[in-house]
Amino acid sequence: MSIRLRYLLVFTFLLALNVNAGSQQSVPPKHKPENIISFAKQVERYAAKHHARAFVISRLGQPAKNLPKGIDFTHTAIAVYSSITLSDGSQVPGYAIYNLYQKESNPKRSEIIMDYPVDFFWGVHELKAGILIPSEDLQTRLIEAIQLGFHTRLHNPKYSLISNPFNNKYQNCTEHTLNVLNAAIYQTDDMRAIKATVKRHFEPYRLKVSPVKLALGSLFSDGVRTSDHGSKTYTTTFTSIVDYLKTNDLVNQVTRLHFKEDNNSGHRLAD
Repeated sequence: MSIRLRYLLVFTFLLALNVNAGSQQSVPPKHKPENIISFAKQVERYAAKHHARAFVISRLGQPAKNLPKGIDFTHTAIAVYSSITLSDGSQVPGYAIYNLYQKESNPKRSEIIMDYPVDFFWGVHELKAGILIPSEDLQTRLIEAIQLGFHTRLHNPKYSLISNPFNNKYQNCTEHTLNVLNAAIYQTDDMRAIKATVKRHFEPYRLKVSPVKLALGSLFSDGVRTSDHGSKTYTTTFTSIVDYLKTNDLVNQVTRLHFKEDNNSGHRLAD
């Protein structure tokens, strides 16, 4: 393969990941609103059926064909069963989702925002969700960690789409989720202790593109920074989090839900 073609492939990969990378909040819908609402409700019903008080949720903001092998989702967050106040002041039960979102106005920065399942899936490319329901004890600890504000104290607003989970120079949504999970497991918001645990026990996803090529491609792609990586590029994925919690016997349920439209009878959902 020629050097020019290799560079073109790297640039295309980075550009595909970065354009509305799935970790931004305000993205125009690509599906009918009624389908988005229906899918969001199905996700909530699935979580409720499995008695989930807190769980990890992922979405797909880009065409799957544009993603490197091993990456199934582009945004990950934590959902917590809550009492939600409506515009008329009434309260209803539902899931609040705690996100690290990349800023639209400044792709090199992020912010912590709470939203709800319909908001979460509003701008996705595909109505598909990754759901990881932790053990009962970890759910309790996750709720306590959110109540104590660990998710905000562990936030590093310096954003990189491929942030290295072994250090805290930059951060993306999935690494932030991993940090909060470890904060809940070990009941601490000490970032140094959390990163020491990650280095000892967590198996990240290796992105098999050389740092030099990534650095060259990042010149054209806001939100991709590579100075937190060494000779190998590692990042956090939904799957690597699933594997991490499974290894430590901290998982109750894992699934992927897909929306499928039925032209004859409206729509249906299947997992």
